[in-house]
Formats: sequence, C-alpha cells, structure tokens
Amino acid sequence: MRWFVTGATGFIGTTLIERLVGRGDEVRALVRDVGRAAELREMGAELVRGDLARPDSLVDVVPDVDVVVHLAGLVKALSREEFFSVNVEGTRSLARVAARSGRAKFVLVSSLAAAGPSTPGRPRTETDRPAPVSIYGQSKLAAEDAMRAFAPTLHASIIRPPIVYGPRDKEFLPSLFRLARTGVIAKSGTGEKHYSLIHVDDLVAMIIDVADRGARVDEAGTSGVYFCSDGVDYTWEALARGALGALGRRGTVVPVPEIITWLAAGASSAAARLTGRPAILSLDKMMEIREPAWTCSSDKARRELGWAPRVSFVDGMRDSVRWFRERGLV
Repeated sequence: MRWFVTGATGFIGTTLIERLVGRGDEVRALVRDVGRAAELREMGAELVRGDLARPDSLVDVVPDVDVVVHLAGLVKALSREEFFSVNVEGTRSLARVAARSGRAKFVLVSSLAAAGPSTPGRPRTETDRPAPVSIYGQSKLAAEDAMRAFAPTLHASIIRPPIVYGPRDKEFLPSLFRLARTGVIAKSGTGEKHYSLIHVDDLVAMIIDVADRGARVDEAGTSGVYFCSDGVDYTWEALARGALGALGRRGTVVPVPEIITWLAAGASSAAARLTGRPAILSLDKMMEIREPAWTCSSDKARRELGWAPRVSFVDGMRDSVRWFRERGLV
C-alpha cells in the first residue's frame, strides 16, 4: 500500500511511519522542513516538502496514494483564528484534494477534545453529542465537519484518541517526568479527576485497522467515528504513581487550589502573547484541565474493527522511560 502522512515528524506520525515502512509499505511524508526529517529519511520514507496552508503544494502528491492519514494540527496557539486556520482549513484543503483523487481513503486523527469531557463513571461513546469546552476542541470538531462535507465522494473515517503517550512523546510524558523527578506531582484542584489513555503503538494499530476496514463517515451521523482507549479509567494519582514507579522514585501528589492553576495559566498566556510563542498551559487549556473526567469507550472499535489494545500502562511507562533515558532526556 502507498500512504500519505501529514504531521509526519510528530510523535504519532514518526511512530506510524516506522510501523508502515517496517511492514513493507510505501510512505510519502509531508514535511515543511526536509532538514528536520532525517529520521524519516533513514526509515525509508519519501519526503515531500509542502504545507497544508498551501493547497497547491498537495495537488501532485495525493492522487496516487491508497490512504491519507491526517495527523497534522496545532495543540497550542495564540488565538482562536490560528487554531481554526490550521486545524480546520488545513483539513478542508487536504480532504478536497483527496476527494478529487477518487481513490484514497482518508483517516482523520482528531481528539477526544472534539467530543468534550465525560461524566465520572460514564466514558464517552460515539453516540454522545459532542460538546467541546476549549477552543482547541472546537477547532478539532470543526475540522471533522469540514472533512464530512466531502463524505459523498470521499471514503473517510475519524479517530478520537484521549491522552497519547509512549516513546517520542513531546508533551505529556516530558511534563509528567519532570514533576516526578522532583518527588512532588501537583494536581489542579482537590477533587478526583479521571482520564483515558492510549499507548502510541496501540493508536498506530488502530489507524491501520481503520484504514483497512473502518466504516465511512456520513454527513451527520456517527458512522466511521471511533474512540481509542486502553479501557482503563485512570485517576491523576494513578498516572503519578505510574511515572514514579517507572522512574524508580518515590513521591507524592499535592493538590493545588484551582485558582493557583488559573493564575499560572493566565501568566503563561500573557507571556506567550509577548514572546509570540504559544505555551501548552494556557487559559484555553484550563477549560479542559478543570473538568473532572476525560474518558472514552473503545467498544465500538473492538466490535467493528476487531481492534484491541496490547500495551499495558505499566509496560508502556517502563518502555517509555527506557527510551527517554537512552537519549538522556530524563
């Protein structure tokens, strides 16, 4: 099979391409800076210089592939306009080109944020009405809708993962490991909070399964939409213990009054506007952090695709720590 992957130099993209090339598939990777994609070149991927903001750069690289996997997008930005410009308009441009090709399947890797938070004890399912609480989540849902507009001529499917972790992670694990090394892991607020997780290897397996046999989205329903989770409901304390255990350290979780986290997010947002460099901790991110539960059920994927997670949290954290240590990152 021939694949076209956006977000190729990212955490998930690199892992996906490594898996695809390893099984003998041909991969074309969209990159803005070829000089920063040495790892992909060494894997054997074909590097294509382009930008989702320039649809003309996509016209010649999509028509002859079998599957398009759209991973690229912003997780942090300085404004609503920036989120929507990249996440929505970029998706629209790519879906338009794929639809015109008449042959490529399209897999959009969205986010649980597009669906919104869950209720403690009741994971989100695909039939629940989406209710994103952050601008980021709204932009991801709008990206899904932009792609749905091409449903009559494009065989497309959507995956909504929760927190993704594993080797090459650039956001979640580095932050968690930094806290764990101090022995004190802060938690925003005093109430219990719940999360779903998925190891990057299991997400990659689902992407391949969806490309192979995922249902086709329609213009309004839930066909072709899949949540992706390892099936465990984690508290923040459980995540902290997992990080501490994998690092071989002792520590404790310290609740921080939520107002303190809001003040820190406000300061971080103000600094980002001054420097022009967006930060992951922001006032928009706080709209997600304050919620008591971000959990989802992957029962539909198990039922329709025959997919099942294979990496346990303990094994996934241990392997991640080994990867980070080998590179002197923890």
